[in-house]
Amino acid sequence: MKATAVAPSNIAFTKYWGRKDEKLRLPANGSIAMCLSNLLTTTTVEFSPPLKKDQIIINGVQETGEVERVIKHLDRIRKIAKINLRAKMVSNNNFPSGTGLASSASGFAALTLAAIKAARISLSEKQVSILARQGSGSACRSIPGGFVEWLDGDSSETSHAIQIFPSNWWKIANVVAIISQKRKEVSSSIGHQAAYSSPFMTTRVANMPEKNKLIKKLIKKKDFKKFGELIEKEALEFHAITLTQNPPLIYWTPGTVLLMKLIQKWRDEGLLVYFTLDTGQDIHLICEAKSVNKVKAKLTQIEEVKDIIVNTPGDGARLSKKHLF
Repeated sequence: MKATAVAPSNIAFTKYWGRKDEKLRLPANGSIAMCLSNLLTTTTVEFSPPLKKDQIIINGVQETGEVERVIKHLDRIRKIAKINLRAKMVSNNNFPSGTGLASSASGFAALTLAAIKAARISLSEKQVSILARQGSGSACRSIPGGFVEWLDGDSSETSHAIQIFPSNWWKIANVVAIISQKRKEVSSSIGHQAAYSSPFMTTRVANMPEKNKLIKKLIKKKDFKKFGELIEKEALEFHAITLTQNPPLIYWTPGTVLLMKLIQKWRDEGLLVYFTLDTGQDIHLICEAKSVNKVKAKLTQIEEVKDIIVNTPGDGARLSKKHLF
């Protein structure tokens, strides 16, 4: 009873922040995202009778802060499968964890798919997305692939992600600039709980349905300039919430701010590139595929940028025959 899955991280163009239901991880609003081709988690799960307890190894470390969440998620799958077997899980990321690059999204998407296969359960893509959401909200968006929408449901059955455009729909790129590999001090999971303490949160949630409709139209039209302007403003609005909630969350570093200002300067000089960022210091630079080399050349000249990872729109979670153990 062993299976391996590979799942992508995803970058939200319209952000998920705050929850209607903490236990089920129902989002305060729907969101639009893109799965990423080169930010990947590979996870192998095996349910085995000889095991006396679950063994969880993440990025080569046996004891991590995620162990309790992982075991709780395995319990959900054991309940569905009606089995009591303990599991060994080995999971590796090919990118930094806990820095705002949605490692929990790819991690729990890969875990979900590998575990249900190992437990010999047959679920639809919708059901897999619903299950992944319960482990980590944004993990539901890493199941379908391409450009995805997390539907704003009021129940567990109605809150899941669907593909709105395939990965080959639009030739855009996501160039990730790694500012630091240091883990953020406050996890997104904790930060969500205080979202409504921001005086601006209620207004934000009220405006999100129209914003999501607009961004879908811009993706459909492939209107890069208006799309870029919208996602950059959305990222800043999202951080206005984190900065004004109680206690405030300041995820940016000096290097983050420097790069945001430089990106705006590069646009003034004729390079069409926009930024977005989640709950961390690292920045996602969004550009057309034809501009990737120019963007990379700019980033290599900046001392604060420690690494560069180029992504195109990627496929969703899938099974692999290359087991990690």
